[in-house]
Amino acid sequence: MTRIVEIAKHADWQDLALAELAVGKCVALPTETVYGLAADATNGLAVARIFEMKGRPRFNPLICHVGSLAMADHHGEFDATALKLAEAFWPGPLTLVVPKRKGSDIHELATAGLGTVGLRCPQGPAGQLIAAFGKPLAAPSANRSGKLSPTTAQHVAEAFANTDLLILDGGPCPVGLESTIVKPSPDGISLLRPGLITSEELESATGLPVAIVTKGDAVEAPGMLASHYAPRAALVLNARRWPADAAVLTFGNPPNDAPPAAHVLNLSANGDLREAAANLYGHLKQLDATGITVIHVAPVPLDGIGAAINDRLARAAAPRDPAS
Repeated sequence: MTRIVEIAKHADWQDLALAELAVGKCVALPTETVYGLAADATNGLAVARIFEMKGRPRFNPLICHVGSLAMADHHGEFDATALKLAEAFWPGPLTLVVPKRKGSDIHELATAGLGTVGLRCPQGPAGQLIAAFGKPLAAPSANRSGKLSPTTAQHVAEAFANTDLLILDGGPCPVGLESTIVKPSPDGISLLRPGLITSEELESATGLPVAIVTKGDAVEAPGMLASHYAPRAALVLNARRWPADAAVLTFGNPPNDAPPAAHVLNLSANGDLREAAANLYGHLKQLDATGITVIHVAPVPLDGIGAAINDRLARAAAPRDPAS
């Protein structure tokens, strides 16, 4: 059975987690983005357990979370662009895909055999735990592969019911969307997955252009599969009309002529995109729980983090494997 430990109420939360990690077990932990399913990135059996628990394809690499820039530099080669980005946004919701340093003991399962490694330095309890562990933690989202990412400890417990898993409860994740993933170079930045940190912020920090990598390109980092982050129900995007018995996800003030619906949740009534990002997965999960077969999603602006919200919605709405 899952065991939920509230960080605020248990002074020994870190010791409990370290004991699990030391013997190659997984621990679910909160980050500022979503909850992660973490294990020792240098232990092949521990990394394999992540793939097994999630049902994740082995060709899909894992983000390795570090406790400091010094730890990151031990495992990845940082050019001037990567260093600028790390100094500007770490700790925080930015993953840097850099060449894996020769001598790094991050297991090849975590990197899917690629010559690169995705590194992120998270805020809060996750960063504290990694620093105490002294090694990187591979930590994809704590869900079944392709399904909605968890933003609360209860979401994790539901995904892994009847599983022996320690879940560290740090409350709801403040960002609510997975990290921005970039691949830096001396000449520019490839945006592999949008997130809270926008293209404009990346350009401002480095003075370099940002190129968006499309979903059809090769998988270089997590979150690049065409179908991902999906509820059970199908999604209809940019909806303005729907039947009366529909489940609807809205944003801002609906137009006066918007039809009524049986189930309605608003990502942000006052049109705050950051609030919308934090609510996205939780609201989709609530609407999915109604048993409805289709969720209608009203338009969400593309400005700022809206690009990341629309990216996740597009992947959730994409055709998926009928067996998933």
